[in-house]
Parts: sequence; structure tokens; C-alpha cells
Amino acid sequence: MGMEGEELTEQETALYDRQIRVWGADAQRRLSKSHVFVGGMKGAVAEFCKNIVLAGVGSLTLADDRPVNEEALWANFLITPDESVYAGKSVAEVCCDSLKEFNPMVHVTIEKGNISSFDEEYFNKFDIIVISCCSLETKNLINEKCRGLLKRVGFYIVDCKGSCGEIFVDLKTYTYSKKTEGETLECQLRYPSYEEAVAVPWKRLPRRMSKLYFALRVIEKFEQAEGRNPGETSEVDLPGVLKLRKELCGAHDVAESFVPESLLARLVTDTREFPPVCAILGGILGQEVIKAISGKGDPVKNFFLFDVMDGKGKVEDVSPFK
Repeated sequence: MGMEGEELTEQETALYDRQIRVWGADAQRRLSKSHVFVGGMKGAVAEFCKNIVLAGVGSLTLADDRPVNEEALWANFLITPDESVYAGKSVAEVCCDSLKEFNPMVHVTIEKGNISSFDEEYFNKFDIIVISCCSLETKNLINEKCRGLLKRVGFYIVDCKGSCGEIFVDLKTYTYSKKTEGETLECQLRYPSYEEAVAVPWKRLPRRMSKLYFALRVIEKFEQAEGRNPGETSEVDLPGVLKLRKELCGAHDVAESFVPESLLARLVTDTREFPPVCAILGGILGQEVIKAISGKGDPVKNFFLFDVMDGKGKVEDVSPFK
């Protein structure tokens, strides 16, 4: 990796020539010295990994001990459907082999073990942490470990639930440069943790807020209450989910219609990742991570929500600091 001020090698300059023209040599140098950790190799994460490996991060560490099965194959294009290739291997191992072929200059490795047991010192090795398909407890736990570090580690959650998806971003206190009308401005943003963000009373949020945000909070709380893994819901759960919607809307002092039943019904039945949504989420997340590493461009603060039915993504700022 070399020292901070080291220039790009001739090989790097040649390989990344086109993107250096887009975001400059300094941004590419920062990228090539960055270390990214990913926990949970679902479809949206596979798309993200492809994007940042091609962009030229320094290293990528993958953690997902699940054995490869039909469910793992569904939306993850990094896993070949050839059973003789993946037999006896974990999802992370197979994805690691595929990603190395995308860009031999990126150091791709795997980490074994339950990510919620990794300590702060472990996460301190990285610049970016991305997790997917985790319980609410694990999301909060890893986010707090990242926030406890002296250096700023960008923390992201990405999840695709059927035809819907969400990205959460926490960059703690983040300074970046932004060009407007010929001059460069220095901007600063203060991010809340995931726990702080989802605790913001719904009544305080904008009236035109994405309904998907609230629906995903209901599903997340339902999975927590029932001890389910993310995505382990089906049509038979809808009555229980609607009961929880009533409780949550009551606690937040909003009408039940605040969270549409039709949207909740779709989220409990349509649990398999939809590959086109994975591609969109992976593309957006790749852009966001490149922005955070390079310090250039407006980052998302702090939720990005996408629903195929709307056909567009929406950024929502959910913060207690306003």
C-alpha cells in the first residue's frame, strides 16, 4: 500500500485511466489505499463488491460462512451455478474467488466467524464497513463499534426485500468538498447512529416521507420480536405484522394508514431479492462509498429507499439533530 503521499503506480494509472479522468488522480490514490469490509454476501452486496473492486479499492474482506445453497444462489451472480465449483465452500469463499478475477490488483480475502463477535480493534483496520441481512441488534452493535473508534469508519447497511430496498449511511462527522458555480465549498454533516435514527418519532418526520421507511421499520421490529432472521416472513405473518403496525403507530401517535397495508403485505410475501433492485442498490452504494473515501461530492444523509412500484429512489434525512 505504501505511504499516504505515494503516487499511483504506472500499472494503476493505466488500468484506472478512464475513471481518473472522471474523479481525478487524488481520489483514485485514496481508493487504492482504502480497506473495505463486507458482512453478509447477499445479492445487493455482490453488486456493490463488483463495483468497488472494478473501481480499484486497496482491499476487500468478505464475511459470510453460510454454505452455498439455492437461496444463496438466487440473486448473487458471483456464485456460479456449477455445483462442482461451489460444493463444500462458504458463500464468502466462492464470492472471493470470483471477485479476484474481476481485478487482480485488489486484495480480496475472507474472514470467518460471526461478525457480531468481532471487536472494535478488528473494525479499526478498515475505512468502510458494509453489512447486510442482519438482525436489528447486530446492526446497532456493529454501528456502535464503528462509532467508538478514534478514526472515522464509514458504516453502511444495505438490504433488498423483494422489489424494495434500503441503504443506511453513518459517516459520523463528515467533511467534504463540493463545487458550486466555479468555487469549491467545504461542507460538514453530522450523522446519527442507526439506533438514534430509527428512534426519531414518526410524527416529527416530513409528511411526504417515503412510506417504505415506516413499513421496513415495522418488518424489522416484527422479525426482532419473533426471533426471525431477516427475510423469514410469509403471508401467514401478515396479521401479526398488522397488529404490530397498530402498536407502533399508537406509540408514535400517527394513524394506522400511515403505513399502507398493501406495502406490508408485499414485504412479508415478496422476500426473495429481485436482481434488478440489487443492481440499483449495489450501484448507489458503490457511488456512496467512493464519495466517502474520496471526500468529493454530496453523500446520502442518511437513508436511500427504492421501490420498483415507484420506479425511483428517494433520499430521506432521519435525524434527531435537526
